[in-house]
Amino acid sequence: MEIESLKKILTSLRKFSKRSVEFTIEANPESLTADKLSLFLDEGVNRISIGVQSFNSAKLKRLGRLHDDTSALKAVEKASKAGFKNISIDLIFGIWDETLPEWKDDLRKAVDLPIEHISCYSLTYEPGTFIKECVKNGSITMLPEESSADMYELAISYLADKSFAQYEISNFSRRGSSCKHNYTYWNNDPYTGLGPSAVSYADGVRTENLSDVSEYVDKVRAGLRPIGSSEKLSPEDRAKETAAVKIRTMDGIDLDWFRKKTGFELPLLAREVLPRLIEDGLIEETRSGLAVIAVRLTSRGILFCDTVSSAFL
Repeated sequence: MEIESLKKILTSLRKFSKRSVEFTIEANPESLTADKLSLFLDEGVNRISIGVQSFNSAKLKRLGRLHDDTSALKAVEKASKAGFKNISIDLIFGIWDETLPEWKDDLRKAVDLPIEHISCYSLTYEPGTFIKECVKNGSITMLPEESSADMYELAISYLADKSFAQYEISNFSRRGSSCKHNYTYWNNDPYTGLGPSAVSYADGVRTENLSDVSEYVDKVRAGLRPIGSSEKLSPEDRAKETAAVKIRTMDGIDLDWFRKKTGFELPLLAREVLPRLIEDGLIEETRSGLAVIAVRLTSRGILFCDTVSSAFL
């Protein structure tokens, strides 16, 4: 997106934001310029998340990224020099021919940068994508789950040693730099999505905007809400969904918080799955005396978080 378009959007958002709140923008290395960085800061953006993915040019090429290792490093340096104090980067691990030493090298380069936050994502092979087709035709072979798990565990231990604490399944930060807007999703709080395909959630109703850009624009110009689909969740389903997303955090689910948030008692709501998850060593209880006051993932549960979340649903 060019400067003038970005300026129009950011200026229009200023009425909804305050200088004191977290205001994050995402950027990719190949299109991040000094002019854009200056614009972001002028318009009140105080946190930037850069889609680095890797500092290995060969890996980036295999992933189909448009930047190389040099531009990835320069993007972070430019953001820091421009004046950003809160910089986050995304990293991907577990691609089909990646080795543990290669992944460790990505982590080593990341922690040496002037950044406060790192998101580490395991590569997923989404249906309809080029790499998924490559798996189907046998031109690439997915990395064994054990190898991906080893990489994930390496990230947890290595980043902890470098003062990046894990506070959610995929997210690590220095003290005081956890991502505030993500807690909106993990707490199942309301949020607004703007633009084609964007999702909003409020009062237990999830809406998704029209995906077709022309149709979206026509609706807006006609003064109509550009909603493509809508789903109203029952109070019980909202509570189950809250458990499924909140369990992703390292703090887990405080039972008193959950009761006030949803109106449900988690041990009763999840009475069929909690004992099994505890028995399988995926969840552990926190007690005050004899009373259970919270539940959270075990170290094994962190590796099987999707299984735990699905169980709550």
